[in-house]
Order: sequence, then structure tokens, then C-alpha cells
Amino acid sequence: MTPEAPGHAGGDALHFSVLTLFPELLRPFTQEALLGRAAANGLLKFDLHDLREHAGNRWRKVDDTPYGGGAGMVIRVDVVERALAALPSTPDEVILLTPAGQRFDQRLAEELAGRQHIALLCGRYEGFDARVEGLVTREVSIGDYVMMGGEAAAACIMEAVGRLRPGVIGDEESWRADSYSSGLLDYPEYTRPAEWQGHGVPQVLMGGNHAAITRWRRDRALERTLARRPDLLPGAGLTPEDSSALLTLGVDADALAGHGAPPPPTPKRKRTRRPKTPQEPV
Repeated sequence: MTPEAPGHAGGDALHFSVLTLFPELLRPFTQEALLGRAAANGLLKFDLHDLREHAGNRWRKVDDTPYGGGAGMVIRVDVVERALAALPSTPDEVILLTPAGQRFDQRLAEELAGRQHIALLCGRYEGFDARVEGLVTREVSIGDYVMMGGEAAAACIMEAVGRLRPGVIGDEESWRADSYSSGLLDYPEYTRPAEWQGHGVPQVLMGGNHAAITRWRRDRALERTLARRPDLLPGAGLTPEDSSALLTLGVDADALAGHGAPPPPTPKRKRTRRPKTPQEPV
């Protein structure tokens, strides 16, 4: 019996199958850094499948001219069908990478991290025959732009999803505090040197008061999100203390409701003791 890789419970590896015309573009990406280490430890598994292997002709030709005319070539649906059928196991998800798909974000990454086998379908040329859409579970886009193929998008998804699996990165709390996982953009980080070209590290980070550091980081995350991505605030699970911070940052009371923020905490009134009346002599 082969000994199990450290930190890996048998059968728990997240399996990525990438179907592409250019598997060698992705091979180094899956073998280096944390993804490569996770694969070596049995936490992730990467299979790169060449669509040309399923061309069904001696020329390994996978595309043809589009019906109705037009520029470019279209990848055939029967090629994709054969490639998916040849996978060693049935994927939980078959994802077509396309600019027309749903926007990939952290919430989707977290959802996909719960799967066991994900197939990623990378297009080239003018894309796939539209009938391929009936062979996939979802269509995904990594942004509102067009690239020459889906390989870079597949790399983004494999890294964003793979890093969320237990054991792939050292400290799970580090990704839970990341931008988007917390609902806000991440707070700024600092390290040595404490002074650099007139720019110092905020004193609160050097004082050892962990409660103050936690509040400072949350406030800075709110500040960044308000300035750069205010659209994220309604889904960030804001607290009354966050509302106080947003008021300090210049958000007016009416706008708080628009950001989905609860009312700030009501200040506690100080209780004043009545002066004791001196007792009259009997």
C-alpha cells in the first residue's frame, strides 16, 4: 500500500480537469508554488487534457468554419462531448469559460471549493459550437474583457478555488480575512522597516493592544471599501460599530441605510448619584 501524503485524507483531493488545446501553457502553473506543493501533498489534483486527442480524425482537427459564414473557426461540439466522456470520473461541475458567463467572484470560489471534481473547458478561436452549452453545468467569466483563450481564466479559477481547500495555505484565517471573503476590501498591511522615506507604520499596530488593532483594521477596511468599492457594503454584514466608523468617515445618516448599515450604538448615559441627605438628629 502506498503511504498517504501528509495532511491528506484519502479521496479528499479537489480534482481539476482542464480541457484545452494548449495543455503545456498550464503545466508549470500547476506544478509550482503553493498549488504545486498542494498537489504533491495530495490536497489538489490537476489533469490537463488535450482536446486534439478527441478530434476523431487523423489531422487532429477540432474546429470548422461557422454555419452562416463569418470570420474565424468554431470548436466542434462532438469533440467536446468525446473529451468529457473520456474523463476518468464524472465531474461535479463542468464549467465553460466564456465572456458571456456569470461573473466569477469570491462567493463562487467558496461554493466551488466544496466540490470534489471540477472540469474547466477552455476555448480558442471564435469559441465553441453553441450546443456545447448543453454539456456544461455553468458558464463563467473572469471579467468584462476578451482574451485569446480560456487558459488564463482557468488558472485564475484553479488558484482562487484551490487555495480555499483545508491545508493548501498554512492559516485558514488568513483567507477568511481576505478581500471579498470578509465582505470588504482587505485592510492595509505593514512590516519592517518601521520608518521608510518619511512614511511610518501606524502606532496602533505596534502597541500590542489586540482589541484596538482589530478595530483599526476593520475601520481601514471600511474606509478602503467606501472609497473604492462602495457597492460591496450592503453585503458586508455591517455592525452598529461599523456604522459609527462610517459616520466618522463622512457617510451621512441617510446614506447608512442605503449601505445596509444598522443604526449606530446608542451612547450610554452616565448615571449620576443623588447626594445623600444628612440625617436629622433624633
